[in-house]
Amino acid sequence: MATPMELESLAFDPANAKAALAQLPTSPAVFALYGAEAHAEPYIGRTPNLRARLERLLQPSEKHPRRLQLAGRVRQIRWRLTGSEFESLLVQFELLEKVHGTKCLERMHLGAPAFVRFLGGNPYPRITVTHRPSLREAQWAYGPFQSRAAAERFADEALKLFLLRRCTEELAPNPAHPGCVYSEMKMCLAPCYQGCTDERYAEEASAVERFLATRGESSLVSLRTERDEASANLAFESAAALHAQLQRVESVRALAPELVRPLAELRAVFLQASAIPGEVALFLYENGLLTGPATFSTLGMRIQNENSGSTSLFAQPMAIEPIPEATESMEQGAGISTAENEPIANAELEIQKSVSGKLARGLLEARMEAVLIALASTSQLPAATMRQGHLALIKRWYYRPEVRRAGEIFFPNEEGHWPIKAMLRGVGRIAGKMLAAGNHTE
Repeated sequence: MATPMELESLAFDPANAKAALAQLPTSPAVFALYGAEAHAEPYIGRTPNLRARLERLLQPSEKHPRRLQLAGRVRQIRWRLTGSEFESLLVQFELLEKVHGTKCLERMHLGAPAFVRFLGGNPYPRITVTHRPSLREAQWAYGPFQSRAAAERFADEALKLFLLRRCTEELAPNPAHPGCVYSEMKMCLAPCYQGCTDERYAEEASAVERFLATRGESSLVSLRTERDEASANLAFESAAALHAQLQRVESVRALAPELVRPLAELRAVFLQASAIPGEVALFLYENGLLTGPATFSTLGMRIQNENSGSTSLFAQPMAIEPIPEATESMEQGAGISTAENEPIANAELEIQKSVSGKLARGLLEARMEAVLIALASTSQLPAATMRQGHLALIKRWYYRPEVRRAGEIFFPNEEGHWPIKAMLRGVGRIAGKMLAAGNHTE
């Protein structure tokens, strides 16, 4: 599995620029231009067409004299081909972070995402909105939201369902405390003037914490149960009131997309197109770090032609031909290096033993699990800049309009297991789109 710093390299001679540029591919890539001075900062960018972009930067143009031209300063070109914008942004960020440190966030306009934070360490917990949740209380930070305004709206609407305090002062409960408008409107338990016991306030705070951690599912389950019991007992007025409350909870829940989770528990797998034909790229977000790509071979998969709306095989050799028996051919077809990715290579070797004309049942699932294990084994405790940047990249991708959001995302189930079968279907969808795009280009 390649890392973002493994770049291809080409020496550049300004006197013979045309010959050097002709060796570059015309594929999407992230590139870095290095000068003769070792201390000089490289020029880092991303492009959908590497050769065309560098021809504009490194070939003098009489028609466009004001265009940025770096030919006189550049002595080396380094690049990495990418299969998706998601991968390009990740590679570009990590290259910039290597050169510019914390300034890479500003260069890529990556602001810290907004979170709703439950102040559970306070004797009288409340909720607030923050952009910098601490790792020590990551289990009480819920997000990321699309914006601060979105987080504030969710927090405000969620508070309307409970009697938690909204004041920000450090409370020292005293019967002489004047209270506030929320206590007068019966929208707060008023611990400030001992309007409730500490046990009662702790119970309400616990309900709010469960609501945030489950994006409202904890309240929905109890309300559905109570409504159904009231209806079964012919208490229709109570059932109607509970149903109205259920609808209010559902409207608040809709303000928190599926990405919104406790920061300490945020895990996701991203499927993207790969720069390698016949492969789909996987990225894993876990423990605050985005790792990848690891490639998943579509060898032996039945790829559906989504454009036709049928379940017929898409016209591609690897989807309909028997899998080769030779281990070397297997590894080449899967784009796997045994030395770099031993767990994936071992899974691929099992394919050779188990296949007789078609894939054995469960073999693709085993291959997917091997890729996920390989991704997880590369995780490490990230620095603050890396953690913030990776989270901001995910937020930027996830909250795009759906028509512009290429790729798919998957979350673990309640038991913490990945939905392997659903992910394999996602691989098939992305592979089908890659094939359709390739055929259209041809």
